[in-house]
Amino acid sequence: MLTALALGLLGFPLLAALALPLGRRGGLVVHGGSAGLCLLLALAAGGSLGFGLPEGVLGLPFGPAWGGAGLAMDGLSAWFLLLLGLAGASASVFALGGPPRGLVAWPLFLFGMALALLAADSFTLLLGFEAMSVASWALVALDHREESNRAAARLYLVFAALAGLCLVAAFGLLGAVEFAAIRAVPPEGWRANAVLVLALLGAGTKAGLVPLHAWLPLAHAAAPSHASALMSGVMTKVALYVLARLLLDLAGPVQPGWWGLPLLALGAASAVFGALRANLEEDTKTLLACSTIEHVGLVTMGLGLALLFRGADLGALAALAAGAALLHALAHGLFKTLLFLVAGAVLHAAGSRRLDRLGGLIHAMPRTAVLALVGLGAAAALPPLSGFASEWLLLQALLAGWRLDEFGAQMAAAAALALVAMAAALAAAAMLRFFGMAFLGRPRSPRGAGAREAGRFELLALLLPAGLTLLIGLVPGAALALAEPAIRLLAGAAQVPAQGIAQGVGLAAGEGQAGLLPLSVALLLGLAGVGAWAVIRWRSPGATRRGPVWNCGFIDPPEHLIFGDPLSQPSAAGLAQPLRRMLGGALLAGREAVAMPSPGETRPARLEAGFADPSGRFLLTPAARLRDAVAAQVERLRDLSIRGCLSMAFGTLVGLLALLAWLEGG
Repeated sequence: MLTALALGLLGFPLLAALALPLGRRGGLVVHGGSAGLCLLLALAAGGSLGFGLPEGVLGLPFGPAWGGAGLAMDGLSAWFLLLLGLAGASASVFALGGPPRGLVAWPLFLFGMALALLAADSFTLLLGFEAMSVASWALVALDHREESNRAAARLYLVFAALAGLCLVAAFGLLGAVEFAAIRAVPPEGWRANAVLVLALLGAGTKAGLVPLHAWLPLAHAAAPSHASALMSGVMTKVALYVLARLLLDLAGPVQPGWWGLPLLALGAASAVFGALRANLEEDTKTLLACSTIEHVGLVTMGLGLALLFRGADLGALAALAAGAALLHALAHGLFKTLLFLVAGAVLHAAGSRRLDRLGGLIHAMPRTAVLALVGLGAAAALPPLSGFASEWLLLQALLAGWRLDEFGAQMAAAAALALVAMAAALAAAAMLRFFGMAFLGRPRSPRGAGAREAGRFELLALLLPAGLTLLIGLVPGAALALAEPAIRLLAGAAQVPAQGIAQGVGLAAGEGQAGLLPLSVALLLGLAGVGAWAVIRWRSPGATRRGPVWNCGFIDPPEHLIFGDPLSQPSAAGLAQPLRRMLGGALLAGREAVAMPSPGETRPARLEAGFADPSGRFLLTPAARLRDAVAAQVERLRDLSIRGCLSMAFGTLVGLLALLAWLEGG
């Protein structure tokens, strides 16, 4: 199995090499080949989870001088590799329907993520992680003619470098290269705490956790839609995989339970902040990127709860929290891939990502609208979709927080529970706003009025994640049964109870066995819908008649009869006004003003609204000032004499040797 996976991984660089001589004619080869290789990865990962994981480590013919490089697959890596294979196949098929772009970077992006997931040592993991970062940066910078895209690529590169440096330092403190050797001698004392901090900085930056999220909305919006789908749906999960690997596996089972508190706090802050900002955004891809911040926060909360419960010797609850984190990682990866591909299809058809330029697309793109409704319903945690099942499981884990030993931990779990409820409500509002503005109402532009249904490749790409989103929502127990090896690894093999949280196709949680049977929920919802339709038909006085949408008393001028006057329909800023006033002022420096016409003017009054992400003021601006100060000091080195340069090099060498001796002695 490992040999076959290694050969499959080799196929991605070969596709990248083929893209060079083929040029723009290689779209079918590169994207079609990438889709096939991704399906092979998904089959290998799913088969390993279902029928037995491969044992041992496959050595690679390269590696550092101080240790080998190898591939291995356990339950945790197989679970995330399954997500990569499914989402990567969908995004690659979607790319077949568009112009061939980024043909070299695309397979290298997939290769980097797969290599990081299959790594059996820190060198191979970091190699894949950096390949993933560089390739995704190239995809973000693809449309470099636009200044906003160049700025997004520069900012992304800075944060990617920060993440890489922190992870290199974290793995360096573990004292070994091979994962097996690290597990045998886990870090202790200050080293362990330093690994915690560096892992949160490195993996948290790449995952987009608050307050290190500033790059994510810009980069995901700048990249092509199929690349944005994988960056949001999978790349952030690779970062969370690294976080889980470091803190819940390599650091050993002896670490204190309070390690879960920073993960719980950062996850809760990210969930609320991301959901709130998604309600204020007016760009479809930026809105979805902010929603990713929310869902990454939910997964991080699950990992933090697993650490807390594991430290308190509550094995059943640790398994519950770990299962919630893993299920939500898979669910979000699939439905967010679906939604970014929907945003790409809408952009191709209507020519805009702005909500205020869309509308009425349910008539021009009915199939896309139905598939979008599946993804948006899952993102809003509506039953019986996958997002509801995973968030229900997370809420059950939070409700069990009173079982923790420390009063502070109990209060943290209770506060997190309230914040998750708020985040879920905000997420539902954001998804409703997305669907209403994009697909309902009337077209707000001539291009939107002339939109056509997505192409066959695009629709085919949407079907796979949409079907899986519905399937996982209906049978979450079967999905979690595949994740049992990963749950055992995260919760501690000796602590996982014999009776798991997967009960057939449903879920069970807690000693009281609170249960969820999504098939029954779906049946009840279907019966309620059919009953409501029957009652309405029975009580209706006459046949259904269609007419123009009420225009709030306005009369459309002749030039707006086809697609409607945008001024007579709700705007994206107007729909966000209540939340901007209630929460946006304190958290996002929300602002709004009404520009009134002068007496006698016929132009309408306009609402001018906006907000400012606090990370710019509190993180990016101080970092820019520090960069300028350091650059000014470094510039002075140009005036050093030869003696000064040699002395500086000698002093650096002595300092590094002293640091190495101190670390070896510690």
